[in-house]
Amino acid sequence: MPASVITAPGPPLQDGVREACDRVIQLLLLNLQKLVYNRGSPNPAEPPLPRPVPFLDALRPHVRELCVETLRLERKRFLWQHQLLVLLAVYSAPHCATDALFHLLTLARTQDELALATQLYAVLSSCLTDLLPATVKTCVCQIHAGRLPDAQVAQLFRNLASVV
Repeated sequence: MPASVITAPGPPLQDGVREACDRVIQLLLLNLQKLVYNRGSPNPAEPPLPRPVPFLDALRPHVRELCVETLRLERKRFLWQHQLLVLLAVYSAPHCATDALFHLLTLARTQDELALATQLYAVLSSCLTDLLPATVKTCVCQIHAGRLPDAQVAQLFRNLASVV
C-alpha cells in the first residue's frame, strides 16, 4: 500500500486505526453535507443567503486534482473523494459541476473509472438543471480552446461515445 496523507511508509496500520480514520472522514463529510444543503437563512421569511464554506471555497481551484485522485480508485479513499467531489460540485455549481464531469470524462481510462463520471452525473442531475448541455458545452469549449492534447481529446470522445 502506498504512503498517503494518513499512513506513512513503514508497518501497516492496525484495522482499528484505519476504521477510526474512516469514521472521522465520514463525520466530516456529513458535516460538509449539512453545510452545503442547508445554506439558507434560518428565518423562512427572509430570502436565503448562502453561507460560505471556506474549505470548499479553498478546494474549488483543485477540482482537476481531486478528479485525478478519485480516478486512482484506491481502497475506500475514492468513495469519500467522490462524495467530496459531489459536495464541491453542488456548492460551486454550475461551473464546478461541469468542470468535474469534464475532467472525469477526459481522464477516465477504464469502465470502472468512467462509472465515476456517470455516478457523479446521476447525483448532480437531481439537483442541478441543464447539467448535460452545460457539460457538453464545457467539453466543446475546452476542445476549441486547444487545452487538451490529442490523446485526451480522443479519450474524451471514446468516453462520451461509451456513456451515450
